Amino acid sequence: MFVRIVKMRFHEDKVEAFLANFHEVKHLIRGFEGNQFLELYRDKEDPCVFFTYSYWDNEESLEKYRHSELFKEVWLFTKALFSAKPEAWSVDKLVTLE
Repeated sequence: MFVRIVKMRFHEDKVEAFLANFHEVKHLIRGFEGNQFLELYRDKEDPCVFFTYSYWDNEESLEKYRHSELFKEVWLFTKALFSAKPEAWSVDKLVTLE
């Protein structure tokens, strides 16, 4: 499993536009081949900061999504709303504590 975490900071007046768009496209991203999981989290301290967590079959699945028309459309809309450069992390393997 390949995990991608993306931190995004939006202009305060753009948050609602981002949320509306995310809710429109989340089922498309979740249904993309190789996607196992997608959730959106909002920072407790700063309501303009969000994190997406997505799980992919492998890195190739994520790259296929990132080169898709769906990603291009979503990213074009989303990046116009940022107030800061997004940050992203990738994890090769999900480790659970027992």
